[in-house]
Amino acid sequence: MSFSLGIRREDKNKWERRVPITPKHITELKNKHNIETIIQPSKIRIFTDDDYKKAGAQVKERISAPVIFAVKEIPLDFFEPGKTYVFFSHTIKGQKYNMPMLKKMMELGCNLIDYEKVSDEKGRRLIFFGKYAGYAGMIDTLWAYGQRMKWKGIKSPISEIKRTIDYRNLDDTRDHFNRIAEKIKKEGISESISPLVVGFAGYGNVSMGAQEILDILPVKEIAPKKINTIEKNPSNKVIYKVVFKEEDIVEPIKENKKFDLQDYYNNPHLYQSIFHSYLEHLSILMNCIYWSNKYPRLITEEFVKKNYSNQFKLQVIGDISIDINGAIEFTKIATTPDNPVFVYNPFNEDIIDGYKGDGIAVIAVDNLPCELPKESSIEFSNSLMSFIPSIVRADFSVDFEKLNLPSEIKKAVILYQGILTPDYSYINKYL
Repeated sequence: MSFSLGIRREDKNKWERRVPITPKHITELKNKHNIETIIQPSKIRIFTDDDYKKAGAQVKERISAPVIFAVKEIPLDFFEPGKTYVFFSHTIKGQKYNMPMLKKMMELGCNLIDYEKVSDEKGRRLIFFGKYAGYAGMIDTLWAYGQRMKWKGIKSPISEIKRTIDYRNLDDTRDHFNRIAEKIKKEGISESISPLVVGFAGYGNVSMGAQEILDILPVKEIAPKKINTIEKNPSNKVIYKVVFKEEDIVEPIKENKKFDLQDYYNNPHLYQSIFHSYLEHLSILMNCIYWSNKYPRLITEEFVKKNYSNQFKLQVIGDISIDINGAIEFTKIATTPDNPVFVYNPFNEDIIDGYKGDGIAVIAVDNLPCELPKESSIEFSNSLMSFIPSIVRADFSVDFEKLNLPSEIKKAVILYQGILTPDYSYINKYL
């Protein structure tokens, strides 16, 4: 018996060139699993139509397959009754802008599997682009910092860093960063911006990717509790790195109560942010945390309005998590790879395009992995591949309890036959 899957063309913007399944895996699916692939044509995809044809796929505008894979959100007019769609739906927080899409899928009796919820028995995500968001976000943030300092008349080796899209690939990036690292070791960073301190809120896949890029440069890691010791005897030939975990970011509201991670997850309303106490020491902040509105913010508009001055050390925030008005309250808009930064002025709450101007610069690209389309697609396809045959062969006509899918995938089924599954019934309140 033969089976088939479809791959939708990505068209969010001109930068979205990623694919969920690479040509190499299309060939493997056909030869080893008797699964045919139909893929929509695309002029911008990182792997060409010819690459997919050579791999054995059919390139057609209309996808007749019952299971369709994509990367980003899908437009309403694409959905067909009863089909199964596998993509990042961005609906699990009740995101308002995607509720019409979810409603449409419900009306048509569709099934929705969301990569974001595919996880192991310990809750660790298995299919993600997060590391590549970290790579691109760190590169772009260092570029913005270097350009902002250059605009202020302060030159340093950091100013030579380019935007992610201006490098050929990750190898090219690493080569250039290695050369910059040697310059920092020899020449140092300008004393006027030393010590250069980069803080990471979070320690998951996104943070690890960002740290991996920064660690190419000469780095010295400092524990959060010792952050105020950096200024005592700073070196301008290293970059100081500080990684913040939950216990560093919040404290219990109730006096004499100790921090407990599970209690914080279960009862975030009983905790308050203490993150503002670190801001006077940070030059750059990388926001890599998962956030929803039940958690305290990292930085509020009120705090920067009260405390910002021309001597404010924090110059750039790499908001990789990019929740609009979220952990970084003044992340008000998303940016694009070719124009990744804006400056927020805390006095008049204006947003200024680019890295110049009074305030704090923010990198807020909402699909950072697309800046590294080939590498990120290959790794994503590698992690997805083992689950594809089970998804394609599954009988989606049976009751949900009898649906035969790997447990890692079944827990990621948000809609089944157009109805929210028990784990996601809470989304009803956002509809």
